[in-house]
Formats: sequence, structure tokens, C-alpha cells
Amino acid sequence: MTKAIAFHEYGGADVLRPIDIELPAPGPGQVRVAVRTVGVNPLDHKVRSGAMAGLFPVAFPAVNGYELAGVVEALGDGVTGFAPGDEVFGAVMGGGYAEHALVPAAMLARKPASLGWEEAAAIPVAAETAERALDVLGVRAGETLLVHGAAGGVGTVLLQFARARGITVIGTASEANHDHLRELGAIPVTYGEGLAERVRAAAPGGVDRALDAAGQGGVLPLSVELTGSADRVLTIADFVGAEQYGVRFTGGADGVEFHHRRAYAAAIALHEAGTLRLPLHRVFPLAEAAEAQRVSEQGHLRGKIVLTV
Repeated sequence: MTKAIAFHEYGGADVLRPIDIELPAPGPGQVRVAVRTVGVNPLDHKVRSGAMAGLFPVAFPAVNGYELAGVVEALGDGVTGFAPGDEVFGAVMGGGYAEHALVPAAMLARKPASLGWEEAAAIPVAAETAERALDVLGVRAGETLLVHGAAGGVGTVLLQFARARGITVIGTASEANHDHLRELGAIPVTYGEGLAERVRAAAPGGVDRALDAAGQGGVLPLSVELTGSADRVLTIADFVGAEQYGVRFTGGADGVEFHHRRAYAAAIALHEAGTLRLPLHRVFPLAEAAEAQRVSEQGHLRGKIVLTV
């Protein structure tokens, strides 16, 4: 048996409870990982609440967790490139809030010894989302990109990926996070009333593309206005708004393995160059997963929330 944090019904964070589950055996193409750390994402509480039941149906008891870092314990048939004892990080379609988890080998990467466990668990979701968003937007070197919600887990990684591609980034955030954005090479602006004027002042040459990573009301029509076209705007956080304003939405269904491989390579390259920044908003033990999700739901994070197992 192994321990996990699960929910037996949809609801608030209080539905999360510790349970014992059978130690999973890896199937073909799978790796069993002894989990050390787990990333906490907005998707976790959206799935737990039932808000994503149409897109992410679950079987109860359900275990949250879509990214992790740990040690390889066992390999399923057909898996090559990994061995028991390897330190790895990667993405998983649920099941991460546990002492052990099954991960598709194609979604794993070796963890550099110099990369901390907490930081490793902060890479998969944010890095894949950042890599995919930049590709879908088609933003190129020399262009200016506006990012809403730039100080969060995805925004923090995306800013670094964009700067590495030679893209100028303007990031919206609260005043308290402006120094953080400057350290990442972005031009910070405060969100809220008057945002359009502040963005124009920060980018007198105009904004070429815009990415909404926050899902806050009003930023999509403003972004269309600033870029001049709905097809230059992408959201990863507001599906309803995307339909309303005719902008694009990406949720990661297509090319997921391709983008993960590229994202991992990009993150490791920055780490090896000594420039990758992976700030941690809070670190909780697995037993406090409910509190971690409450903090996640409040938003306004700087970096990532991580659970330690």
C-alpha cells in the first residue's frame, strides 16, 4: 500500500482526505516514481471542485497532481532510457498527490543533480504551457509580447523562455511583484484601470502579441485593442472570454509530448546556463494539500506552490 491525498466527491478544499491505495504496477510505457515533490496548479482545484468535470472527468476516489519530481522505482514494458534510482521530473494526468505515481515515460526527463527537488516539480506544467503558448502565438525575436498574470508560475517561466528567444516582454502584475519581473528581464506594468495607457507608455512602438495567463475580466478586449487583431491574442485561462471576443484558447490537448520535450530541454538549458529562476510561492507538506489549494485559489502568486512528500 501507499499513501495519497484524494477527494471522494466534488467540493471545496475540505473534501481532500488522506487514503491508502494499492502500490501501482507500471504498465507498458509507464514508470513508477517514488514521489519527492508535487506542483500545485489552478487545474487541481478546478478539477476537485467539479468545475472541469466536462473536460476532466474523474473516478472517485480521485487524486490530484499533474507534475512531480522523484526517483524511478520500476519500469513497464517497452520503457528505455531510464533505470531504477534515476532522479526525474515530469508530467502526469492526475495521481501526483501520493507517495508513488505512474508517469508515462514520454513525459519524463532526468533531473540534473544541481536542480532542487522543489524547483524540479515546478517545471513541467509551467514550462510546457509556456513553450506551447509561444508557439501558438507565433511570437518572434524582435517582437513585443504583453503577458497578463506575468508573476505566476506559468508567467515566470514564460518570461524567461521569451527573453531567451529575443522577445521583449511587458508583464502585468501588482506593484509588489514589479522588481521580480524586472529581475526576469520583463517591463512591469500594474494591472487595473488605466492599463492600456500604461502599456502604450511602456511600448511606444506598440504590442505585437498578447497572452492572458490570469483570466481576469477585461484583459481580452483590451489586448485585442492593443495588438490590433483578435488572432494576435491567446488565453490559457479564460475559455468563455475567448469565445466571446474571438481570441484563441489553448489547453494543451494537441502535441503534448512534443511540447513537453521541447519545454524540458529549454528549461534545462537555462538551468545549466545558470539563468533559470523558479521562485516558490509556498512549500507545504503533502498532508497540507488542502491548505495549499486554498492558497492557490486566492491567486496573486509569485512563482509556484509545491508539496513535499
